Amino acid sequence: MMKLKSLLPLLCLLFAGCGSLSSNSIDTSPSASLRASCHLPLKVQIDQLAQPQIDRQQTPGMVVAVLSADGQRHIFSYGFTDTDKRIPVDGDTLFAVGSVTKGFTAESAALLVADGKLRWEATLGELIGNKVPLSEDARNITLQQLATHTSGLPRQMPSLHMLRKLTAWLFYGSPFYDDLDDGEFLAYLQEFSRPRQQQVIYSNLGYAILDYAMTQQSGEAPQQIAQRRIIAPLGLRHTGYQPQLLPGYIKRARGHAGDQPKFIKRGEVVPEWHFNGYMVGAASLWSSANDLLSYLHAHLYGSGDPLLDRAFNDATTIRFKAPQNDSSALAWLSSNLNGQSIIYQSGFIGGYASYIGMDLKHKTAIVVLQNSFNWDNTIGHRMLLRMAESQDAAIRRQGSGVPDPYEKKDCEYP
Repeated sequence: MMKLKSLLPLLCLLFAGCGSLSSNSIDTSPSASLRASCHLPLKVQIDQLAQPQIDRQQTPGMVVAVLSADGQRHIFSYGFTDTDKRIPVDGDTLFAVGSVTKGFTAESAALLVADGKLRWEATLGELIGNKVPLSEDARNITLQQLATHTSGLPRQMPSLHMLRKLTAWLFYGSPFYDDLDDGEFLAYLQEFSRPRQQQVIYSNLGYAILDYAMTQQSGEAPQQIAQRRIIAPLGLRHTGYQPQLLPGYIKRARGHAGDQPKFIKRGEVVPEWHFNGYMVGAASLWSSANDLLSYLHAHLYGSGDPLLDRAFNDATTIRFKAPQNDSSALAWLSSNLNGQSIIYQSGFIGGYASYIGMDLKHKTAIVVLQNSFNWDNTIGHRMLLRMAESQDAAIRRQGSGVPDPYEKKDCEYP
């Protein structure tokens, strides 16, 4: 029988209004901020966090890509694409990135807003009300609320169909979002009643509806807009919605069971998930660590396209502040930790887990891709916080002229 603790993330995934799926561990000891200024080489720090996960067989492979404050790119690879073939992963290895797809969809919507074709204040009543019967609450949902997970819509439609599909996933790893992919959410909107209090409720349902509304208004699906106006201009050759068409598909990372699916042995290969309808814009992207780091670099340093830069800025602007939880931008979530601010996205699909994060103030970024479904995004949050504290400590030392007592000493990180 599953322990209650192991069920909590799953129940959150099924029915609850969790702002984020993942657990983002940070350095919590009192001296963590001081140890962040120990100046251990970046590789040593990443090795200390990543290699134990490989050694403990938490995941067959992992790639960590870091953009440091000096603008340099660093790629660290661990393990293999598959427990059987044992092909080493690298910065160009393809991974399914799950809900990181939502960032590309939200920024495609931001491009349509920049074009004057959409408004963030536009409601579903305006956008699709002449095509679909909607409840009064559904009519008043705005485009911005869909993109920021503040519409009140649940993670997915609670139904017996979903419960049966979820049960099959737990035992066999098979997909369970076919109802959203097929557009069955249109009937759900006729009866929808929103919660009284607005909050961040991470919603795949909301992004399926966003996909539908964008397609109806623009005549293009979000993935078509993203491919034409984000992926191609940034030269992201290993990024797309049809992995079989991407370079390196044969050597792609294969997804494996990890923390989930619960009744499949950790380390076993699980089925890949593929969508062809309204879930494409929510969860169908494949990419590599190199490409995603280039994507983050464009957010921090500019893409060369004023409209795209405007969309990136729009997407990373906080729209809904939640003091006790993560605040929300467009697809991005924001955490304020230890006096630092991190903006990030997590993705989980089939046998994969992904994390992309940025520190806009310090201009650092990180990508963590693993080919196992594990909840904890330890490396992403920790390293962004460490790099931020290291920079701040350096500034304090320069201002005070006092030597750093930790500068010449060895230190270990938890």
